[in-house]
Parts: sequence; C-alpha cells; structure tokens
Amino acid sequence: MRYLFFIFISYLYLQANAHIFVYHRFADIKHPTTSTSIAELEKEFKYFQDHNYKVVPLERILDKLEKKESIPSNWIALTIDDAYKSFYQNALPIFKKYKYPFTLYVYVKATDKKYGDFMTWDEIKETDKYGTIGLHSYSHPRLTKISTKEIKEDTQKAFDIFQTKMGYKPITYAYPYGEYDDRVKNTLKQFNFRAIINQSTGTVTKNSDIYDIHRLALVGDVNINHKLRYKTFNATWIEPKIFPTDGVLKHIKAKVDPKIKKLKLYITGEGWRDIKVVNGIVDETVSIYLKRARTRIMLGTDVFTISNKIIIKGTKNGK
Repeated sequence: MRYLFFIFISYLYLQANAHIFVYHRFADIKHPTTSTSIAELEKEFKYFQDHNYKVVPLERILDKLEKKESIPSNWIALTIDDAYKSFYQNALPIFKKYKYPFTLYVYVKATDKKYGDFMTWDEIKETDKYGTIGLHSYSHPRLTKISTKEIKEDTQKAFDIFQTKMGYKPITYAYPYGEYDDRVKNTLKQFNFRAIINQSTGTVTKNSDIYDIHRLALVGDVNINHKLRYKTFNATWIEPKIFPTDGVLKHIKAKVDPKIKKLKLYITGEGWRDIKVVNGIVDETVSIYLKRARTRIMLGTDVFTISNKIIIKGTKNGK
C-alpha cells in the first residue's frame, strides 16, 4: 500500500518540467554579483551537452504551453536580461560555439541613449541572427511602485522604439527586477505579448501561466545540477495577496491537492518549516515581521518541488 502511495505521488508531482535560465553580465569583474565567468558558462553548457539536455528556443516552449502539451523535462531555454555589452563581447561567441539559441531582453532606454555599458542597436541587430530579441521595458522601473498609467506609458515607449529600430514588434517581455503583481501583469497583457517571464525560482510545465513564466537565475559559480532539480508544485495561493501594510505577515492560505497531508513552507528570513494540510487547504496563522521589502513565500513537497509567491513592499495600486 505504501509503495502504491509513492507511485501515485511520483505520478502527480513529477510532471514534465522544462527549465528556463536567465543571465545578466559575463566576465564583468566590476559587477561580480550579476556576472558569469566564461569558464563557468562553458562548464554549464558542457553539462547540458553531456547530460542529454536540449537547449531550445524559448518559442518552442511557448508552442507547447499554448497547446497545453507536456514540455520535455530535458528542454532548457536560455535568456539574457538588459543587453549588457559584456554579452555581445564575451558570451555571444560561446553561444555561437555551442549553437545554443537564446532570447535577449533589451532595456530600451539604456541602448537608445547609448549608455556605455550596454549594446548598441547595431549590435542587437547582429545578435538577432543567432537568437531572438524581447522587451525589458523602457526605463527599467520597479513596476509595482508606479501607477498603471506610468506602466502603460513606459511599455508603449519601449514598444514603439523597439519596433522602429528592429523592424518588428517584440513578442515577449521580461519583468524588470522580476517584480510584478496582478495589476502589473494585467496591464502588460493589454500589449498582446505572446508571453511574459519573471525571475522566480521554478520551472515551466504545461499548466504554467503564460504571463508569469518562471526563470532560474544563473549568476557566479553555480551548482547546475542543483538548479536542474527544481520542479513545479501546483498550488493556488489565496493569502497573502499583497505585502502587509504593518509589515507583519499573519496568514498564509493556499489550495493544494486534497491527497497531500503535509508540506514544507519557506518564508524569506525564516527558512523552512513543516506544516499540515487539511482537506487540500493550507491555512497557517503566523506572526512574522518581514525584514525585506521583497519577500518570497514557497510551498512544496520538498525544497525543490515548489510553488512561489512574492510580495513586495510599497506597491502602488493607483491609476
């Protein structure tokens, strides 16, 4: 009986999980916290090659997602945020060497105003031959902290400049800083992007929200095997919806499969704890002062099979 139970659990939760990774800078000693060395990049690429992972264009994952088809667990998509010059100078040759596709997300203002640390439009057009190019806002704002009107204005400006410079419309968008909420997501959906991606720990399955696709960050020296162990746990979050006004988290509530009797709960600054599940409902009363403006709450059957909820202090709900 116990054996059959574990077979059921494996079937229920070990669904096909593709991984999308995000990079920022490459071999940039001035910014080590957001940089990946070329030796590290080659190590990761060789790991994919040697362990039967298939690096595919992000669009192939979106094709599966739109059709609600299972996405192979050995599929990986690679993305790069901001369009720093170090990608073009240092990393692009490695991507070309391995023939690995990618999506580069452009911080439009930085490129358009010719900030020294960022790629030019000509370099982005050259890069377009080897991957795809997406939008990463105009001014790289913290979207949860500006008004809906400002979100629309920033996105429209970025969209228009991108289309003028590249000759086509951007089809995917990456949230600046990975920060968003329902208001931000619903506002950006009005621009008819094919997909919007975040920077939350997790994977993509056939049930992922196409406007809230998880990516795992690869920065510094990475245990890539560790990163590839992450899987998605299905949970419907009920509370919290927003960062508490008094800074004290009081209640966590979510709906999960009713066959689950216990889970692990993670809160930024508090670590992991075991919690009970009653009739498919997580209903946990807590009293935790949140020390960080960006707090991650996770539920999972283990520390790798998880569902994320991120709440951000100072979000703006006005028009």
